[in-house]
Amino acid sequence: MTLPESVISHLRNAKRVVALTGGGVASEANFPTFLQAHTGEWARYDVSELATPQAFLRNPRLVWEWYAHRRRGAERLGPSATHRALVALEQFYPSFTLITQTIDGLHMRAGSEQVIELNGCLSRSRCYEAGHILQQWEEVGEIPPRCPHCGSFLRPDVVMYGEGLSQIDLRRARQAVEQCDTFLCLGAIGAIEPVSSFPFAARRARARVIAIAPDESVYTLLADDIIIAPPANVLPELVRAVIDER
Repeated sequence: MTLPESVISHLRNAKRVVALTGGGVASEANFPTFLQAHTGEWARYDVSELATPQAFLRNPRLVWEWYAHRRRGAERLGPSATHRALVALEQFYPSFTLITQTIDGLHMRAGSEQVIELNGCLSRSRCYEAGHILQQWEEVGEIPPRCPHCGSFLRPDVVMYGEGLSQIDLRRARQAVEQCDTFLCLGAIGAIEPVSSFPFAARRARARVIAIAPDESVYTLLADDIIIAPPANVLPELVRAVIDER
């Protein structure tokens, strides 16, 4: 694929870059969507029984085990070419922020550090009562386990259906977008507010919006530059062209 020279030239001179990823990048690493994972023994349960805060109150064991099933699946996967290319970009730019809708934790495992996980992450848990965040916990005895700090049940540190996004994370994400000079939209990304308004915010900040995705979306429609292809097929080559030349 011939990469647009204007995109390469801009990225060579960019200083403040924000990248946005979603389900498309997760699928490149073979992390299944909710529907793809909703098979086998889990197919007999409705989403309202597995992935809502109300379901957790009714049957915390079932909800915990559903997310544990998804967490184990994510742990068996490795980062994709897109994940690794984003790590290289973060090391290259003076300011780089990665905003993601994914919950698989693969950006962090690949080595990205400045990551805002808008929907949380399967590799973390938090207690139901006080919100203590845990990176590790012992799964012995009760299911779900108890918080070692306050004794309440642990729940996955992810945004369930019907829950709002963290206002702290949203503020951080908006601030990064409003201060960037380059906004990268990579792969299929859920067109859900307020995330779908980020390209507008970037354009208001006079940032260049670059979309790399196999299909059209609100993100490609708002982009200054569009590369119609999966990010894994393009981003590593683009990174090499930018970094090697610099």
